[in-house]
Amino acid sequence: MIIDGKKIAEEIIAGLGDSLRGKKLGIVVNAGDPATESFVKIKERVAERLGVEVLRGRLDDLQELCDVVLVQLPHPEAETLLLQLWPAKDVDALGDGLMVEAPVVGAVREVLRREGVGIANKKAVVIGEGRLVGKPVAEMLRAEGALLQVVTLEQGSLAELKDADIIVSGAGSPHLIKPDMLKPGVVLIDAGTSEQGGKVVGDVDPACAKVASVFTPVPGGMGPIAVAKLFQNFADLIKKNI
Repeated sequence: MIIDGKKIAEEIIAGLGDSLRGKKLGIVVNAGDPATESFVKIKERVAERLGVEVLRGRLDDLQELCDVVLVQLPHPEAETLLLQLWPAKDVDALGDGLMVEAPVVGAVREVLRREGVGIANKKAVVIGEGRLVGKPVAEMLRAEGALLQVVTLEQGSLAELKDADIIVSGAGSPHLIKPDMLKPGVVLIDAGTSEQGGKVVGDVDPACAKVASVFTPVPGGMGPIAVAKLFQNFADLIKKNI
């Protein structure tokens, strides 16, 4: 099953209705990074559809002015900024004292739930230990009872993939994973993005779709779902903070 992330995202966004109309989203952006700008534009387009005003600026100002705030990564001052981010406004779930779960975790849950994939006692491999994907997804899978293995490119071996039931990759390495690395029927979630030949590509070679029972393509897979989950977090924080 090749997952249509855009379709799932549309369903999530439609479910929000007018719940966010008139609200404000603050984004702290590292100016001058074209890749970062493209990610912000995607969020701004969804915000416009939902009637959300997007403001850019300094964290201190945005926390006073906006209902929720996110620090768009990568950012050279990320560690400092995330320590200062108020939990009640941390829509991206990157700081401390979280009141919602990371959008990518929500996206992974969404795909697994829709495809009827259980987590407990399944061998799960997470590639990467990054703040956006690897770390939060690993924590979720461990909490749900998966037999978890976290690997990184620095370790130099992806042999663990061969008998994995579930793989979530956030390495950011173009077409790192090939079909011969996998066992038939694996659930393969590609949450890594990078640029190759002027195009956005994932960590997983598209040919892996023939081996996997569940496959999320890049683009059009986890990205749209994660953005939709961000705005679902927004609605949840509004409810919790009333």
